[in-house]
Amino acid sequence: MKILSDVPKKNWQRLLSEPLLHFVVIGLVVFGGYRLFTPTPKEVVDLQKISLTKDDVRQLAMTWLAQGRPAPTPDELRSLMDQKVTEEILFREAVSLGLDRDDEIIKRRLAQKMDFLAADLATLDEPNNTQLKEWYAKRADRFALSPHLSFRHLYFSFDKHGEAAREAAEAAIPSVSGKAADSPEVASVADPFMFRNYYGDATPDQMAKEFGPDFAKALFTLKPGSWEGPVQSGYGWHLIWIDSVEPGRVPAFEEVAPAVKSAWLDERYAEVKNNALREMRSRYVVSLPTVTADDLRDLEAPTGAGTQIELSAQ
Repeated sequence: MKILSDVPKKNWQRLLSEPLLHFVVIGLVVFGGYRLFTPTPKEVVDLQKISLTKDDVRQLAMTWLAQGRPAPTPDELRSLMDQKVTEEILFREAVSLGLDRDDEIIKRRLAQKMDFLAADLATLDEPNNTQLKEWYAKRADRFALSPHLSFRHLYFSFDKHGEAAREAAEAAIPSVSGKAADSPEVASVADPFMFRNYYGDATPDQMAKEFGPDFAKALFTLKPGSWEGPVQSGYGWHLIWIDSVEPGRVPAFEEVAPAVKSAWLDERYAEVKNNALREMRSRYVVSLPTVTADDLRDLEAPTGAGTQIELSAQ
């Protein structure tokens, strides 16, 4: 300490201002930090060594059993292990030769596995009931239940009555009024219908697909308990008897809790995936060509049918 104290102050200042000293100190800090936060790997992977574990063998046996086969014999199990080793060898050799590069199937498969990872991350964030109820309150209209009704109808065909089908339906109203809607006597005044005469719990969408949107719209404006109409469909004209009507409504959370959780997970998955893609894309510089109609002129569809792809010029 005495010796150090004897060093002139100017010498210390000159030493501390040396760039070489700064370089050595910074190097020691960086090296020490790297050793501290980057643990030395315990073992180096030997690419020439292939080891199957008991779990691997159990998985092979389970796959075998899943195909409806009896338990594998020792020889069959040995054959399965040999196949697994052969597959691993071929995979490593293919990678070493670069056969995995620019392969569309491999690219799609790896992209799919990344997609699965995003889905797994989403499911790790398990929502509680409070979260789901708050989420549902903002999106309850997505779970709204459609109105539905039960009805029977009397059909008057265009084929039989032509343009007078509506008049035939109207003329039948007095003969069916006051009679039981499901009586054979009532049914006898109408023409046979190719589908059903009675529909239970029908929704607007279902009726629009079967009879047409105009029929479905008119159907849900009719009063129950009497013959109403006539109402036109694509088949002809109909007299309608509404048995019961259940108006549309937004269900309570408890009624649709499983569907809400499923929708929450779907939304969370999309959020995790989009965030991950955005972060990964930020690490790349993407260059895309400007494509014009001339670049795609005279292309044929993959089927070879001669279909051309056209791109309208902007």
